[in-house]
Amino acid sequence: MKEFLEKIIPIILIFFLGYFLKRIRLFKKETGDLLLKLVFYVTLPALIFLSISNVELIFEFIYLPFIAVAVIFIVYFIALFIGKRFKLPPATLGTFLIGSMIMNTGFVLPFIIAAFGREGLALYTFFDLGNALLVLTFVYYIAVKYGGSKSSKVQFRKFLLLPPIWGLFLGIIFNLGKIELPQIAGNFLQHLGTPTIPLIMLSLGIYFSPKMKNIGKIITVLFIRMGFGLLLGFFFVSILNLQGLLRTIVIICSAAPVGYNTLVFSSMENLDKEFAASLVSISLLIGIFYIPILIFLL
Repeated sequence: MKEFLEKIIPIILIFFLGYFLKRIRLFKKETGDLLLKLVFYVTLPALIFLSISNVELIFEFIYLPFIAVAVIFIVYFIALFIGKRFKLPPATLGTFLIGSMIMNTGFVLPFIIAAFGREGLALYTFFDLGNALLVLTFVYYIAVKYGGSKSSKVQFRKFLLLPPIWGLFLGIIFNLGKIELPQIAGNFLQHLGTPTIPLIMLSLGIYFSPKMKNIGKIITVLFIRMGFGLLLGFFFVSILNLQGLLRTIVIICSAAPVGYNTLVFSSMENLDKEFAASLVSISLLIGIFYIPILIFLL
């Protein structure tokens, strides 16, 4: 317990540091955007490559992206059934649906790295491959469908150009080919990937801005995303008989909070942006305690 808290509490403190720095106006929302871009395009691909190239690849890994896809589709039908009972306007229903579907795997990433190291990151990356594919295709299509924009092209090309995806593919190639990096290259990537956790948590603290309007609908989305997601995680690990760290990663990622892309897509496609901002912020506040407790229990 003491060792676990020593790993997790510093991560939580970085989140609140980001929020404090925003409150004293040292950081702005644009700072959070910049930090996440730095993570996405620079530090995370380096960290993923190192993790995948060094981990022992096993057959069970192939299940992970398909589990993520199945979780999103099942949650979609649950959210659609419940959301229609609220008789929401299309823009709000669209946000309701995508908020329920998008797993905030980026939020759980620092906790996974802190608790389980590179092996945990490698498993997380395979799971997130399925999540990212669905978010940039099916989930984005739902945002377009319920929004006011007509930009309905599915972004397969954008998905294929994502730096973390290239980090994954190159890591697999180096792993299977038993290719060893020169020491200088390995050290370079190690230093490049190290800031990933603090940068993510600082940016989350900067983004945090909860509002209590539509609290009933917010609670419903959170229950669908984290509650049903948790149940689906347990369901899939049970029927596939997944054990150990593999089991833990599937359950944690399936139960992740509402994803940031809920706000991004709501803004892009003229959905309910205020509802999206409240969803993401309150979900983060709950997740900052919920995810560490879940990791500890598992």
